[in-house]
Formats: sequence, C-alpha cells, structure tokens
Amino acid sequence: MKHLLAILLCAIATLGSAQQRPIRSVSILGDSYSTFQGFLEPDTNFVWYRPVAPYNDVSRVEQMWWHLLLSEAKLTLAVNNSFSGSTICNTGYNREDYSRRSFIARMNHLGQPDLILILGDTNDDWAKAPIGDYLPQGVTPTAAQLYTFRPALSHLLRHMKARYVNVPIYFIHNSDLSETITQSVRRICEEEAIPCIFLRDIDKQQAHPSIRGMQAIKEQVLQRLKQDRIL
Repeated sequence: MKHLLAILLCAIATLGSAQQRPIRSVSILGDSYSTFQGFLEPDTNFVWYRPVAPYNDVSRVEQMWWHLLLSEAKLTLAVNNSFSGSTICNTGYNREDYSRRSFIARMNHLGQPDLILILGDTNDDWAKAPIGDYLPQGVTPTAAQLYTFRPALSHLLRHMKARYVNVPIYFIHNSDLSETITQSVRRICEEEAIPCIFLRDIDKQQAHPSIRGMQAIKEQVLQRLKQDRIL
C-alpha cells in the first residue's frame, strides 16, 4: 500500500511539474509589425522594419516589441515567422492570392517553442478581405472558405492547438481596427479558448508602431502573460 501511494504521489508531482514547465523559448507568427531585417525565418519573408528606417523611428531590432519582451523576461527566440503585408486568410490586397504567405500557410513552421504569440489580423482589415461566416465546431473549412477571414482564423487556432500540444498560444489583436474584425476575433478566440490580448493606445508612424508603440505592445503583452501566470 505504501509503495502504491508513493507511486501515485510521484505521478502527481510529475504531472504538476509538466503543467508548470518553465517558458524558455517563444515563437512569433506575425505580419509587418513583427518583421525586422535579418531576424526572420525563412529570410525570404517580406520585411518592413530595417536598420535604415525612412518611415518610422524604429531602426534597431532591440526596439521591436518581441525583442523587448524576450529581453525583459529572459527568454530566447525560437522562430520569428513574420511576413510583411500578410493576411490570416488567403485573400490579400487587391484580392490577390496570398495562399503562399498567409498565416495559415505559415502556421506549421514555428519550431518547437514553449510559447506562441500570434500578432495578426491587421492586413485582413486593411485589405478588406472577405469576412466570411463563422465556422461551426467540428466543421472542416473548404478551400474557398480559407479565402475568408472568419473561417481562416478558426482554422488557424484549431490547427495550432492540435499541432503545438501543451504550448500556450496567445492571439494579439491590433488597435484601431474595424468593429467587424474586432468582434470576430473576440468571438472566435472565445470559442476556441485562445486568450486574446486587445492592444490599446499604440503610438504609430505610417500606421506601424513607433518606438513608443513597440514599448506599449511589450508592456501590454507582458502584463497579460504575468497576469495569467505564464511567466
């Protein structure tokens, strides 16, 4: 009996430690807000932020929101798979086919991180991608539906939960987007049990976070992760 009890207590302790495993590495799935030249994987992804910044005061990778976060939390970058101008769904600007650069096209290429942060949905709004209908639970989207925002976002979150088992996933929603996109993100994240961080008061230059804006993103993301005891 004592031997059995010891085994049981050991199993409980092991399970507890597995559930509370420390976060050491982070992967980013994003758009231009997370790009910086020389810090993308693959390096063929389109870049917005560069050492020479003609449209914005962010000119060093140390000023990027994710770099600030990693530095303060003492974490390492696993993969930054961000692509400037990319949409979550497969419809891009001018109704172009973005199926080779969309978030759902890149969701399998994030390495083996302890935490995943998705900062996206801005270009779906700006490009006026088709919004689509909400995708019911248990329904697999058609290829055509993945060219619309709501089914693509549901598919993204469902697939990533299944692929990156036991890895916390957070969706980060940009400020100043349309009510339609905002409410769609709120509903889908709630349905898929994915925590969402709704950014607010982000200073921008040329519609992209400035140094102050990057700092604000870092602070809001870090505050939520600490609040949820992820860090």
